[in-house]
Amino acid sequence: MATTGDRIREVRESLRMTQDDLAEKAGLSKGFISDLENDKRGISSENLLRIANAVGASLDYLQRGETSAAVVRESVVIPYELSAAAEQLHLSYAQTLELLDAYNSVVARRSNLSRKPFNVEQWKQFHTAIQKVFSSSDDK
Repeated sequence: MATTGDRIREVRESLRMTQDDLAEKAGLSKGFISDLENDKRGISSENLLRIANAVGASLDYLQRGETSAAVVRESVVIPYELSAAAEQLHLSYAQTLELLDAYNSVVARRSNLSRKPFNVEQWKQFHTAIQKVFSSSDDK
């Protein structure tokens, strides 16, 4: 039965990526990728998400081999300003992606007027606003 490491290797090789390529794109070490592919270590959800984004594969596919969801998807691009804000706020990679998803959700619901990209301070303010929304919904 194929493991998560087997599926990571399969997708990586189908994209003609080396372990070095994947490690660089996912922000992980080559040794870590090698250990994963050889089932010598487990993987956190944050690192699995990094790998999934780097190769454009769904988490369902990498974890369980399920292909009901789209196996290949677009890579996530985190704007520089969001990255800088996330660093200042000490956000994890997963939290940064959640903030980007929230932003994209809000923008998608607005008119088609073009919007200027957020600067670092605006990302920090947006994060504070989102935190307030979620903390107030937890109180109910």
